[in-house]
Amino acid sequence: MASKVADFPTLLADRMESRPVVRGGPATRGRAVAAVLAPAVAAIGALLAHQLIRNKQMPMSWVNSLPTWLHPYPVVLESLLASSVLLAAVQWAWQPLRPWVRHHAPLLTGAILMFSLWELITLKLGWLVLPYFPGPDQVLAGMVEDRKLLFESTWHSLRLLLSGYATGVAAGLVTGILIGWFPHVRYWGMPVLKVIGPIPATALVPLVMTLFSQSLIWGTALIGFAVWFPVTMLTASGIANVRLSYLDVARTLGAGRMYLIFRVAIPAALPHIFLGLFMGLGASFLTLIVAETLGVKAGLGYYQQLQKGYMEYDKMFASLLIMAVFFSGIMTLLFKARDRVLGWQKGVIRW
Repeated sequence: MASKVADFPTLLADRMESRPVVRGGPATRGRAVAAVLAPAVAAIGALLAHQLIRNKQMPMSWVNSLPTWLHPYPVVLESLLASSVLLAAVQWAWQPLRPWVRHHAPLLTGAILMFSLWELITLKLGWLVLPYFPGPDQVLAGMVEDRKLLFESTWHSLRLLLSGYATGVAAGLVTGILIGWFPHVRYWGMPVLKVIGPIPATALVPLVMTLFSQSLIWGTALIGFAVWFPVTMLTASGIANVRLSYLDVARTLGAGRMYLIFRVAIPAALPHIFLGLFMGLGASFLTLIVAETLGVKAGLGYYQQLQKGYMEYDKMFASLLIMAVFFSGIMTLLFKARDRVLGWQKGVIRW
């Protein structure tokens, strides 16, 4: 028995030496190199498909009269190829950049493949017919052609979205804190909230257009109402479910009502509040497009409806592409704010 115990360290060392090393091994390094070079390979493949596969449909756009090297889509692919090669070289020389490049390289590869697939099923193979489903080259060309109007439309949408979202968040936080903290306000406020809150904001378009003559005001009110309900509900839920032990400790140390609300209850309810902010932001996107489509004579929704009337489907898809980038950017900023404010939750709650 003693000899077996004495031989245990030796047996353990032999077992550790015979176990394959995964971290930092050749297989891991090979996968890392493949991930870093994947965007460049995907860009080369997309360029070859664009140049070698014949078009089954004739694109209807001013881009046809331009030289081949001035088409927007291959220029974008060539830029992505050059950027991918540059990032691969820089991350090899500068080690702190490696995790970021290795994390985002597969995402960039997927985006390039998606654009290539888009071109294949529209322009190259003709599975989706023109002019209703233009390829990426026509959409990017429409974006370049109407860049000034698209910029103005994006600015109008941003102004209306921020004004309505800020109004809804402010109103939702106030009513949520009042309902969550004060029992008498909760008694009267919750029934009203349950009756009025579930009404879709888009159903109130005729009412707000009657109440307000200016489109910016009624658009702001409509988006604010769409944001107000989820922010109020989740703020009230977070305030009402603060642990009593937190409040008891603060009261024992002499905290007053205002201190309990603003220094104890609201910080403890921040996870619920941010959830309401995210839900309200999603509702604001939908309400914004509906408002611009039905009555606000500006913005991306109005531009899209206008181009559809003129059968300029390439420009309509260009506005959709800008909406995707626009809304995704705003959502990313809110995620960054959440990560910064709730940094103390890392390791406690998985986001």
